[in-house]
Amino acid sequence: MNALQARRLAAFAGVLVAISIFAGGFAEVYVPGKLLVATDPMATAKNVAASAALFRLSFLAYLIEALCDITLIWIFYLLLRPISSALSLLAAFFGIVSTATFATSELFYFMASVPVLDGAVQKHFTFDQSALFIYSALTLYGYGGTVFMVFYGVATALRGYLFYRSPCFPKWIGALLLLAGACFIVKNVLAVALPQYDSDFLLAPTFVTMIALAALLLFKSDYSRWRE
Repeated sequence: MNALQARRLAAFAGVLVAISIFAGGFAEVYVPGKLLVATDPMATAKNVAASAALFRLSFLAYLIEALCDITLIWIFYLLLRPISSALSLLAAFFGIVSTATFATSELFYFMASVPVLDGAVQKHFTFDQSALFIYSALTLYGYGGTVFMVFYGVATALRGYLFYRSPCFPKWIGALLLLAGACFIVKNVLAVALPQYDSDFLLAPTFVTMIALAALLLFKSDYSRWRE
């Protein structure tokens, strides 16, 4: 792969990161925040029933995000392989595992809409049973999406280290990725071992990092120092 090909591949990665940010924000932040009511299964069930189409649309957005993430795993492997093929491959493996485990969690998210949209299930479930099913499925989704964050964190940190060492990218983007990866790992440890100290604010650096990474990959034009 020559410098021009690396530039084009990086720009494509920037597009995918941008799409992933919007799709993930919609599917994992906006819709759950709009429909889920903490500690209130009845209100949550009513919201899901009233916005079933929006709920399913959020799952479709997640599928788009997952397609982007899988492609990004491959692109980052190619872009970072010249720095260390072993670490780049290891980051790809952790990325694949993180995507697969989160996909399993998303299955529970999708299942929460079954009592609302599946007529056969509706015939056998009372509203209270449907509410309990929906709330339980969403609770399992929440736990599943949290307790395996370490895989995504390790993948992000490894990429951060490789970006930091790459002559083609500024060191600050590598430092930001290292910070984001560390935040995922810390959040995972706290969620499992010390849940009273867990906080979503730990993920704040991730949003800043992803926006910066998308902009850098999209608009960086000088790859004269690229070496395969």
